[in-house]
Amino acid sequence: MSQTDFYEEGYHNRFDAGLWKRVIRFIKPYRVYVAFLAAVMIMVGVIEAIFPLMSLYAIDNFVIPGNISGFPQFMVTYFLTVVIFALNIWLLISIAGKIDMWVCYDIRRAGFQRLQELSFSYFDRTPVGWLMARMTSDTGRLADVLAWGIVDIIWGSTLMVAISGIMLYLNWKLALIVLSTVPFLVVISGKFQVLILRSYRDVRKTNSKITGSFNEGICGAKTTKTLTREKGNLTEFSELTDRMFRSSFLAAVQSAIYLPFVLIISMIGSGLALWFGGNGVIAGSITYGTLVAFISYAMRFFEPVQELARIFTELQNAQASAERIFAMIETKPEIEDSPDILKPASLSKIPMNRASSRNGNGTGYHKRQLGDREIKIAHPEKMVGKIEFRDVTFAYKKGEEVLHRFNLIVSPGETIALVGETGSGKSTIVNLACRFYEPTSGKVTIDGYDYKKLSLHWLQSNLGVVLQTPHLFSGTVRDNIRYGKLQASDLEVIQAAKSVHAHDFIMEMEDGYKSEVGEDGNLLSTGQKQLISFARAILAAPRLFIMDEATSSVDTETEQLIQKAINRVLAGRTSFIIAHRLSTIRQADRILVIDKGKVIEQGAHQELIRRKGRYYRLYTNQFKNESTLNI
Repeated sequence: MSQTDFYEEGYHNRFDAGLWKRVIRFIKPYRVYVAFLAAVMIMVGVIEAIFPLMSLYAIDNFVIPGNISGFPQFMVTYFLTVVIFALNIWLLISIAGKIDMWVCYDIRRAGFQRLQELSFSYFDRTPVGWLMARMTSDTGRLADVLAWGIVDIIWGSTLMVAISGIMLYLNWKLALIVLSTVPFLVVISGKFQVLILRSYRDVRKTNSKITGSFNEGICGAKTTKTLTREKGNLTEFSELTDRMFRSSFLAAVQSAIYLPFVLIISMIGSGLALWFGGNGVIAGSITYGTLVAFISYAMRFFEPVQELARIFTELQNAQASAERIFAMIETKPEIEDSPDILKPASLSKIPMNRASSRNGNGTGYHKRQLGDREIKIAHPEKMVGKIEFRDVTFAYKKGEEVLHRFNLIVSPGETIALVGETGSGKSTIVNLACRFYEPTSGKVTIDGYDYKKLSLHWLQSNLGVVLQTPHLFSGTVRDNIRYGKLQASDLEVIQAAKSVHAHDFIMEMEDGYKSEVGEDGNLLSTGQKQLISFARAILAAPRLFIMDEATSSVDTETEQLIQKAINRVLAGRTSFIIAHRLSTIRQADRILVIDKGKVIEQGAHQELIRRKGRYYRLYTNQFKNESTLNI
């Protein structure tokens, strides 16, 4: 799916009750607060409905008769009612504000947690801007509607019901005349619903693209300046902002047309109340106080109607956000633990062979907590390191196979180097070995077990990866190395750094291991970042080690430091090295030359050089400009 197709993905055009039921689950943890908020809002609506009745009482009992007896007591009651009303307003703002913040936090946490669980393939096809928009603006908008929407809906509904009841009590005929305008509102709301929702979806879609453009502009600032692409990028960004303006303007126009319709209908209702009520006063069937109260009620009745109409518009906007948020939150990881590996706690435990356990080759149970019960996962307690590909076929996109019936056996502790042209399938082999992706057909086994039946956590805890482009997190050098093993002591961190020859340059920094690395390690050189990344991977003491073009972007001095560390660090570990600089793999136990997903040559360095095949040509071509060729 292209990014354009992704942004254009369709959704329902009408109010989706099922979606809102799923959204409401974020409110459930705070149902006590919501219930209290609802009670406060009902109180606010009832008190607001009482004010015209108090005016009616004052006009008919004090103003018209000119009777001042009891008026001071009435004003005290009126003032106390206003104070109670104000206190309830303060309560609702405080409670709704807290619910807003809590719900926003929960939605963002759920979204971030899901992103940590999703497979690599999800990020391959999902634009970063789309994800950023979901986690920021859409989440905030949805939380606002959930919190303040409750306030407006309960307040509006309570006030409408109270006013309708009071009007029917005061004069049911006049009340029915005013209420006869309500069906027109229902029809108009239905007509505008689809239009407004469609417009806000386009706004959300364009906002995602703008967020993505921001992200690329910031992350790619150096590339932009190097290629003098500032004007081109600005033009592309301007096109997005122009589209955002048009979409937002259209949505605003539709809302601007919709709300005046509501206002016109409310004025018609008030006018009807004045006309027929005035005639009633002239005929003597209605008191002046009743007429004043009725006109006040007629206007107040349409005030919550207008507010509910506004909330309706906000709901359309929020639904467009909710659809995309839940598209992310409810996405299932393509790679996760199979139920087959889980064993009930009541089952007897297969005893581990004690002798083989001492040798590190025994079979036991990896334990985890699942809820309140312990589960046992049937796989080796410790990885030995035998990796086998059995007739593995894999395609990133349907119909475009990268590997076809690929077979490979890697012995425990063996170092395998993968070389070949770009796109030959080297990284795919490594990604499958790490279970970042799973075979389309065939199987990958670890120590004789199909790795689909092994715990993902177990596999990943035995895995160390050093990538071509190292990523460091904001924080100190020590924190970034410790990221490979969070419970590691300072001594272990230092030992890991020393093992990859990173200790010396770290100690030359102003604060040593406490030095800040900056965002994405921007305070360090590429070589320094790579050495810290190497130390981080080593700290976890992995049984399976991956180096994916780890030296291709570093300077010669750093490459030499890494090369010194490789032979010592990789000893006894099953390792895959993808190499661009072939000088770094001469000591590999076996070198595989990959072409179009197939192994066309394999052997040790000297053996392949003697054959003078593809590897020999790659090696000699890489060093053809050197005066001597060390083979």
